[in-house]
Formats: sequence, structure tokens, C-alpha cells
Amino acid sequence: VQLQASGGGLVQAGGSLRLSCVASERTFSGYAVAWFRRTPGKDSEFVAGMKWNDITAYLDSLKGRFTISTDNAKTTVYLQMSNLKTEDTAVYYCASGSNWPITAAGMESWGKGTLVTVSS
Repeated sequence: VQLQASGGGLVQAGGSLRLSCVASERTFSGYAVAWFRRTPGKDSEFVAGMKWNDITAYLDSLKGRFTISTDNAKTTVYLQMSNLKTEDTAVYYCASGSNWPITAAGMESWGKGTLVTVSS
């Protein structure tokens, strides 16, 4: 299954962006979905995840600013990011899999990533 993330771009600190992720061939129903991010020189970092029963999990430092959600048909996964900070600059990847808790190694499908740049 191929995932396609979109919605990245350049935004000023304090602004908001919403990322989207769609899957080819199937919906996200019955799967865990997640967003990770990566900056140069660092490993991928878990950002947010949603279990197949809609339970969510977040990187502690992002709680209250980032929200993961899906549409009712579970065809699209969103990451709403608000009050963005320069340290949120990264390539954001969506991922999907059958495992919970979410780990990068446990995700079975990955998107190519979308770049989010937050300027000061």
C-alpha cells in the first residue's frame, strides 16, 4: 500500500498547517496510522498516532498543538498543527500498520513525506 502525504509548506512561527495522507488501494479502517517527522542528522521522531478504534497518542511535547484525525470514511488521515515553532521544521511522514503501540519499525507502509518549514 502506498501512502501519499501532502499539505506541507512554509509558514511563520505561530501559524498553522494541516497535513493530509491518503492510501492507495484501501482505507485506514482497521489499521493504526501515524505521523513521524525527521530533521537532518536526527532519527525519525514519532509525532502522533491513532489506533483502529480511534484512540490517539502524541509525543508529549506536542500535546495541545498537534491533532491527528481521520475523515468518517477513514480514507484520509490529517495532522492539524497549530502554534507552529521553528523547531517543528521537518519532513513529515505518514505511516500505517497493524501494530500498537506505534513504533517506526512496526509500521508497514510509509508515505514519501512532506516538508514543513517554520520561519521565525
